[in-house]
Amino acid sequence: MVTVRAPATSANLGSGFDVFGAALDRPADVVRVEKAERTTIEVTGYGAEFIPEDPDRNTVGAVAEALDAPAHIRIDKGIRPSSGLGSSGASAAAAALALNELYDRGLSRRELVPIAGKGEATVSGEVHLDNVAPALLGGFTVATDRDVTVVDADIPLVACLPEIAVSTRDARDVVPAGATMEQLIYTVGRAATLTTGMCRDDPRLVGKGMHDRLVTPARADLIAGYDGVREAALAAGATGVTVSGAGPGVIAACYPEDRQDIAAAMVNGFEDAGVDARAYQTKIGRGATLYRD
Repeated sequence: MVTVRAPATSANLGSGFDVFGAALDRPADVVRVEKAERTTIEVTGYGAEFIPEDPDRNTVGAVAEALDAPAHIRIDKGIRPSSGLGSSGASAAAAALALNELYDRGLSRRELVPIAGKGEATVSGEVHLDNVAPALLGGFTVATDRDVTVVDADIPLVACLPEIAVSTRDARDVVPAGATMEQLIYTVGRAATLTTGMCRDDPRLVGKGMHDRLVTPARADLIAGYDGVREAALAAGATGVTVSGAGPGVIAACYPEDRQDIAAAMVNGFEDAGVDARAYQTKIGRGATLYRD
């Protein structure tokens, strides 16, 4: 048996739509695999009742097929599905790393990224690497169709998850089909600022670079209470706030001494909108961890 813990991730980070991603040190999924004649899946944990166990409809089933590695796969969900915290990406990344080890396929983590991306396509309908890349490689990642760049950043974060669901497909449907030159210039500037902040471990620059005028406003409309939560987090000391991935999760960059106050402010902000929520005081963390039993 091989066991892998894969972290939650936050994709986009505002200005880096479909490109930026960051691994979080918590929460996480745990995936255990054993060789079998055919692939079977068992799911337990947070939101397990909403996750299909049919290999043709589950991210890990697609990964097992891509690696030609049939197995009994047990997924213990620590990351709620439809959260904006890379739930399906974590499971896909964990399965890719575990099955690669179990069958001695000899692939590097970077080589496993597109394979895990095929698993993500089961949920979103398209291959996206902005969650699976940080889930496998850790840190802050810049994923393109040609390569993944990794920055071993150290940035404190607060991730707040309201008890509402936004599907990845629905969130993609509201993304604008085009952008003006003014929007493009603004987004490039913010993305460059965020990347510089990651390279310098500077929460102020990272927060400043999260602001986005193109994709985030459309997705924020799908999240009840978002504007109030953002304002509350900024008032509590956050350097930047944006939608995490497709939402409804909300991510805030900050200094470490402000995390507790920001977490409380974000939860209270959602409660003011009549929505229950939980907050994770976290930071940019490492990628998936492998354990051989």
